[in-house]
Amino acid sequence: MGIDIAKRTHYACIVDDRGRVLQKSFSVPQAGNGFELFYQRVLAAMKEHEKSEVIVGIEPTGHYWLNLAYFLEERGIPLVMVNPMHVKRSKELDDNLPTKHDRKDALVIARLVKDGRFSYPRILKGMEAELRVGSTFRSKLTEELGAVKNMIIRWLDRYFPEFVQVFPSFGKMALAALECTPFPSDLYQKQPDEVLSLFRKVEGLKSPQRPKTVRLIEVAAGSIGVTEGLEMARIEIATLVRRYHQLEQDIESITGQLIELVKISAEYEWLSTVPGLGDTTIVDLLAGIGSFSHYQDPRQLIKLAGLTLRENSSGLHKGQKRISKRGRRKLRALLFRVMMPMIRHNEAFRKLHEYYTNRQVNPLRKKQSIVVLCGKLLKVLHGISTKHKPFDAQRMMRDIPGLAEAE
Repeated sequence: MGIDIAKRTHYACIVDDRGRVLQKSFSVPQAGNGFELFYQRVLAAMKEHEKSEVIVGIEPTGHYWLNLAYFLEERGIPLVMVNPMHVKRSKELDDNLPTKHDRKDALVIARLVKDGRFSYPRILKGMEAELRVGSTFRSKLTEELGAVKNMIIRWLDRYFPEFVQVFPSFGKMALAALECTPFPSDLYQKQPDEVLSLFRKVEGLKSPQRPKTVRLIEVAAGSIGVTEGLEMARIEIATLVRRYHQLEQDIESITGQLIELVKISAEYEWLSTVPGLGDTTIVDLLAGIGSFSHYQDPRQLIKLAGLTLRENSSGLHKGQKRISKRGRRKLRALLFRVMMPMIRHNEAFRKLHEYYTNRQVNPLRKKQSIVVLCGKLLKVLHGISTKHKPFDAQRMMRDIPGLAEAE
């Protein structure tokens, strides 16, 4: 059975193991009674066509498939996923037409499942579900914090462009200044002690820096900031600063809860032995991939991150190898962010990076080396998690024959 997922109404089509249509596409409302009618229809079709098993395939569309996935799991019906790219490229095989609609997609999905071109999704439960939901929410809050920061910068460009000369980043004192004296006119003919006393009233700022206060008064005297619409602009900056503080507190709170949650997992003990791998990174890793025990081979993790190599060669033409990027973009971005400090603070990975970039035969560029090391990190994490052993830098380096010879 193939199901084309939508927000309000799904479409399902039933074929047999030879691809013959047993039931044409029919609608499945995204509601409790719609799911129950769908389930009864599945049972009736199995009885009518004398089938003992059914497998349901979907093309994942956002988050709309999750409700149906949990519903089917509770009733013991296996759910699989087909690649959206496969659906897009195989929809012309039957009618040789590039038309696209939900009923046709349901049939295409069903026939892809019949051919075995699917993968099994992992329905998250317990701690894995908590980590995934929490980590996703924290990343959204972080994105929102970045958006609010950009709005503050835009506000400063209009009303106090010289502010960033004194405060290039938004620390506690910078936010206190925006809260108490956001406009250059608020600092006009003010003495440093007078301004400092205002800053001290802000919660969380005990000792504001006098030199920066003096510098702020100086740049305010020659400011070119806009002087019209200040009443509404004052409300705007006060709202933005308040929202910035609230987001910082929310992110800190949910990060602490996620770290406490991940510390009771079976894999935290081993992952925390890797130098350069912090608690927040462990949270994001386990939220992105789940338990390492779900994967029999680390190459599955490398493929999941889209780090497998691809090439485009034909005849005498030999194309360059590049990473496929067919995988989880956020996981791949996380690995890149982790690897940069890992090269600086983890001796084993630093030596590997130096070896890959300086070896005599086929030296890699720095970015190529980082890609290789991201795959190596996944292999190491899979090994120590599944074998329940702490990180051993010497053993990891002995696994690289060229590095051992270089030493």
